[in-house]
Amino acid sequence: MSKPIILFDLDGTLIDSTEAILESFHHSLKIHGMLHDIDNSKITEQIGHTLETMFAGVGVNESFIDSHVATYKLYYREIARQKTVLLPGASEAIQEAVSFARLGIVTTKTALYSRELMEYFELMEFFEVLIGREHVENPKPHPEPIFKALEQMGKRGDNVWMIGDTRLDIEAANRAGIAHVAVTSGYDNKFQLIELTNIIKNNALEAVQYIAKRVLK
Repeated sequence: MSKPIILFDLDGTLIDSTEAILESFHHSLKIHGMLHDIDNSKITEQIGHTLETMFAGVGVNESFIDSHVATYKLYYREIARQKTVLLPGASEAIQEAVSFARLGIVTTKTALYSRELMEYFELMEFFEVLIGREHVENPKPHPEPIFKALEQMGKRGDNVWMIGDTRLDIEAANRAGIAHVAVTSGYDNKFQLIELTNIIKNNALEAVQYIAKRVLK
């Protein structure tokens, strides 16, 4: 019998890069002359969406969004390693998951920078694939990133799980026809997640343990 597949989201699921995201966001706004203060909550509540959506969400004119995103990415790459940490239990979750499953990452972050981060944490070797924003036309909650990951792994949608911290992750899993576990370690809280699922755990390690009980019978 083939191994199950577990696809992980990144921000809020395995890593916390909130400080790097906020600093890069404010840096880009300042560089491009948007000097009035943007409350951090206006930014963090959008994490999980594309950068284009996030900048639009704080009032950046559509014609300037691409330049904001480009500035953000350059700055983020400079500071990401110093201002990103693994979430509690993340490393243990990966180690336990790889003992019985094949692993992938499906994120809305730029794949290049995400891969660099996971290599920095010495965890990239455990993942067969990393699908980021530049790999798809339609990011989460569209199922395309999940389909792309499964295509690269040579796998159909049977015995596949998604672990994520936002409704975007859960909706993408539902639309892809795969199983899921939501976690409250990130940006959507339990009351938001329960709109789409009642399978909610505290963190990635608990999510992996939940999956293990169901696939290792």
